[in-house]
Amino acid sequence: MASADSDTQPTEAIPHAVKIIVAGGFGAGKTTLVSSVSEIAPLSTEELMTEASYGVDDLGGVEEKTTTTVALDFGRITIGTDIVLYLFGTPGQDRFWFMWEELAAGALGAVVLADTRRLDTCFHAVDFFERKGVPFIVAVNRFEGSTEYSAEEVREALDVPEGVPVVEADARDRKSSKEVLVELVTHVLRSRQAAMSG
Repeated sequence: MASADSDTQPTEAIPHAVKIIVAGGFGAGKTTLVSSVSEIAPLSTEELMTEASYGVDDLGGVEEKTTTTVALDFGRITIGTDIVLYLFGTPGQDRFWFMWEELAAGALGAVVLADTRRLDTCFHAVDFFERKGVPFIVAVNRFEGSTEYSAEEVREALDVPEGVPVVEADARDRKSSKEVLVELVTHVLRSRQAAMSG
């Protein structure tokens, strides 16, 4: 039998957990995006690059890079009282792609972060999410030294379908990173509504 106190105590709802993947090529800014938006200290598996990685990892366009993600990045952001986004950043190097299958399992959607200095490094991510049927958007990471291409030029270069949003972002900026996540969730909702009505 419930006590009087338990009848009057409000029950705190458990927030709905939503898994989001942040993918893209080596050095595109995935760790930076997860870190900029996470409300907790993000878990990062960034390690110093060793001589063993030189000649294995393509540093073209990111020669100044000294660390690399060797497993995943993890962050969290609460959206209202009922939804929590869990962010999983993938490693970008070819040798770690085998982990993507596990990381993508159960994901609501994905952000493909594009570095315009190395757009070709996005092809694997775009192909992967298209094959898996995971809704995704492309976020063009803008920073000093990046080449200025329009969203439509990036769409054409990556052969991204018209229905997939291509947005500009600055992975270092919390507000910009949040806008990317809002765009992804909005895209997923629109895609699901279209699928149900079609």
